[in-house]
Formats: sequence, C-alpha cells, structure tokens
Amino acid sequence: MVQRPPIIINRLDAERLQRLIDSATEKDLMVAQLLEEELARGEVLDPQDIPNDVVSMNSQVRFTDLTRGSQMVRTLIYPHSIGVVEDGISVMAPIGAALIGLRVGDVIEWPLSNNTKVNLRIDAIFWQPEREKQFHR
Repeated sequence: MVQRPPIIINRLDAERLQRLIDSATEKDLMVAQLLEEELARGEVLDPQDIPNDVVSMNSQVRFTDLTRGSQMVRTLIYPHSIGVVEDGISVMAPIGAALIGLRVGDVIEWPLSNNTKVNLRIDAIFWQPEREKQFHR
C-alpha cells in the first residue's frame, strides 16, 4: 500500500472511535481494524488545537473519488446518526473511515471491502465543529 498522509485526530473523537472499534460487529471488523491503524498512527490533539483544515467527526467535507472521477459533499458522522444527518457518511463505512484526520489537499489510497482500492482527495471543509468552537460535539 502507498504511504498514507499524516493525520490529526481530536482526542475526544479518538476516545469515541476506540469505543466503536472495541464494540464492532463482525460485519464491521475490516473498517474497525483500519480505523484502529489510523488511530495508532495519528497525532492526537485536544479539540481546541485542531487546525481548521482537518476532517474531524461531524465535519462537512467535499472530497473527490479520484478513482471514479466523482465529487461528493458529506458530513462524517457516528453510526447512531445515520438517518438523522441528511448528507451523513458513517465513520464505520469504508469511505467514511478514510476521511478522518485528513487535511484539505491530502490524497489517500484506501481499501474497500470488495478487494479494490479507492483514491480520495479532500477538497474543502465547509463546516468543522472545532472551527466553530463546538469542542465537545
């Protein structure tokens, strides 16, 4: 696999993600393992220290699937918010897990459950809780 870009993770997000990983069902094991690898390699910062250009949980992000040539706007959410957030993508979905901690301009190659890979680029962050001083969201 190609080397992944460095990532930054909000300390509260890291704690919540670890709980999700620890309670993952069998169908979510692949994503849980990938997320755990990301947490292990990420730089964990307090919420108020997160740069404005980092994808954190509940951030609304525009990204491009370079593999398929499609652009999307999604809000990175926890699984319990599926159906509540209109443009939500779960962090326990393969594409959602790939987004956490990336910065605007970063490109990541990420495995999918069908044994293929996708290349994603972060284009913009329209809304980020930390930027709005919502440190516990």
